[in-house]
Amino acid sequence: MKDLNTASPLIMHIDLNSCFATVEQQARPSLRGKPLAVTNRLVARSCVIACSHEAKTRGVKVGMRYDLAKEIIPDLLMIETDPPKYHYVYQKLVAIMKSYSAKITMKSIDEGVIDFHEAVEQPSLARMIEIGYEIKQRLKDEVGSYMTCNVGIAPNRFLAKLAAGLNKPDGLDVITHHNLCAVLGRLELIDLPGIAHRFEKRLRYQGITTPLKFLDADIFTLHRLVFKSINGNYWHQRLRGFEPDDVETKLGIVGRQYVLDIKTNDDDILLPRLHHLCHSTGMKLRYNAVDARGISIWVRYTDGSFFKKRQMYDHTFFTDHDIYRRARELFSDRPRRGRVGTIGITCYQLTPTARQQASLFERFDAHGRLISAMDDINETYGNFCITYAHALAGKKVIKQKLPFGSVKYFELLCQAPQLQLSAV
Repeated sequence: MKDLNTASPLIMHIDLNSCFATVEQQARPSLRGKPLAVTNRLVARSCVIACSHEAKTRGVKVGMRYDLAKEIIPDLLMIETDPPKYHYVYQKLVAIMKSYSAKITMKSIDEGVIDFHEAVEQPSLARMIEIGYEIKQRLKDEVGSYMTCNVGIAPNRFLAKLAAGLNKPDGLDVITHHNLCAVLGRLELIDLPGIAHRFEKRLRYQGITTPLKFLDADIFTLHRLVFKSINGNYWHQRLRGFEPDDVETKLGIVGRQYVLDIKTNDDDILLPRLHHLCHSTGMKLRYNAVDARGISIWVRYTDGSFFKKRQMYDHTFFTDHDIYRRARELFSDRPRRGRVGTIGITCYQLTPTARQQASLFERFDAHGRLISAMDDINETYGNFCITYAHALAGKKVIKQKLPFGSVKYFELLCQAPQLQLSAV
């Protein structure tokens, strides 16, 4: 293949193995060697967000419902998330990665990328492999002996992530132009990061049935026929080792949802819980320095029926009060028959905030100052230590969900005093 990137690989992808489950096994040796799953809440409809290697080999998968996982493995140990523990490990991982390069990107709580292109001395492939093994050992030395990770080395982010997933757990793999075809020849389309069933179906419709055929496909086919967007061009580059993904992803929506502890349609119970979700959503907006113009409310009833209503507004908003006022208005239009099982709120149409740090000469509305003061207190003493009286009932029962995809919000949630994970 003449158009492959032949440059020395300088991208390293680090992926902690079964991160939350392994952290729990590291912290509690009695859990080691046992099938273990981690969930945000110990309720039947809650989802497994991490599971140990022992659970995976017996059929439990991430995203599976709590009750279904217990059916597969009756002796499965289920425990709730403990964000401060994971934040401790996250901070350790970030520190280790930064010791090799200033340019790192955390893709999630348990995944990160090291870019060596701007290093004073770009490491050779042999040195890259050496660094990969160093990181694996430092993770054991600095966090705990039970911690493992996969390392992928390649010329771009996509192939590095692909390499990191080839031999789990605890593998280290390299993809270059020399072995790219051999690696792709062992895989299915669905094995490629970013190719879910929808894209797989589109590729197969055009006769692209394997990763090697995907690699051979021309730009016109990918752009005009398969992806029908510039994304086709990006895939043409990714597969060949060139870099289209070194960009910051724009935040699209923020929100929260909650599986109710009490199945009811009573406003006295539902509204405080909705209020707490609005408070949490407002914190996300402000932490990410964005305002919203749209709000969406949805309700799932215990009989399976669904209600959703959304509204766009002329002016942006960001305060908890404004979010709750709009959310409550939409929520009041829900059908009153049946019992509510789950409620959710989403803020969308996000724009960078125009707010600045208040100065002596700057007018700032009273509620805005109140929100700013509350955020400062919560940042100092732990999130939700100060909240609205009406939302207290919601705060007491709604466990903070662990945000997988948002590293920034995970850092926000973990600003409370840290629980330390002891190395065992």
